[in-house]
Amino acid sequence: MDDALLQQARALPKIELHRHLEGSLRINTLLSIGMEHRLTLPSTTEEGLRPFVQLMPGEPRNWQQFLGKFAVLRQFYRSKSIIQRVTHEVIADAAADNVRYLELRFTPQALNNLMKCAFDDIVDWVCAAAAEAAAAHDIQCALILSMNRHEAVEVAESVIETAIAFKDRGIVGIDLAGQESGFSSQPFARLFERAKAAGLFITVHAGEWSGAENIREAVESLGANRIGHGVRAGEDPAVVQMLIERGIPLEVCPTSNVDSGVIGTYAEHPITALYQAGVRTTLNTDDPLISNITLSDEYAAAMRLLKFSIGDIRRHILTAADSAFLPAEGRTALVARFRSWLDGDQGGKLQ
Repeated sequence: MDDALLQQARALPKIELHRHLEGSLRINTLLSIGMEHRLTLPSTTEEGLRPFVQLMPGEPRNWQQFLGKFAVLRQFYRSKSIIQRVTHEVIADAAADNVRYLELRFTPQALNNLMKCAFDDIVDWVCAAAAEAAAAHDIQCALILSMNRHEAVEVAESVIETAIAFKDRGIVGIDLAGQESGFSSQPFARLFERAKAAGLFITVHAGEWSGAENIREAVESLGANRIGHGVRAGEDPAVVQMLIERGIPLEVCPTSNVDSGVIGTYAEHPITALYQAGVRTTLNTDDPLISNITLSDEYAAAMRLLKFSIGDIRRHILTAADSAFLPAEGRTALVARFRSWLDGDQGGKLQ
């Protein structure tokens, strides 16, 4: 990575809309938890554990390898203190990377696999830790609850009711993730309508593992305000036009798309064509532990490999601010703050 580009990226005030808590843990924290709870881990050193939770150079880039890293990560969610610790650390790490607004998503079902407690408890713990971390590290943080389309609709219903109950604790939206192929989003339409009526925003993983038709379904059937990934939109010009006309932003995660085998190489990532066509694109990390990146790394890679200018990066930052899951006045204020930071703190006005 070009040091000058990376330093330039680090200096920018950043915003992230698509980061999973479960894919953002610190390796040394995993070892600490393992020792405390006497877990049988593949290794008792950071470098030994790393290949089991992070993609390594030379390792195949496909969805099996990428998602396989979660097999080890799932065994660490064992107590309230652990969940609150990792939540605090994820937000602290974002702040250290000069992320000033973060929407962090997490899956209650995943965090609850070992404890089998109420979703309300899980969400309460994360909300409390997130509020404390945001105050301690001077970062604005909002939370999104995720559910998987390949799991029972009843699980999604419980997640949505919990999200509604915790709206005043920092939960701003819901997210449908999971296996696109073979699992339609249609069974969730009624539940998402309920969530939207209650004032929650909606994002849907679509156009990542499957084609552009899933993006259309997410927008038209689920009322998606944003699309997670959406990188296969270009397979259908009509879907691209729909995204442009409706102003639906894409939460694009280029490194993750390469690491999971969705895209062959970073340089051929379709974000460039989508952005140039007028689609509202944003840059995100997805699972920074697994990809071994920060958002600064992502910005620098876009400048180095996609030939994005600093102006392109700044426009992506402002698009993200204007796409945040906030009331209209909150988005307006967020855009104004970021524009002020970019024009003042970073020198030179955005053209």
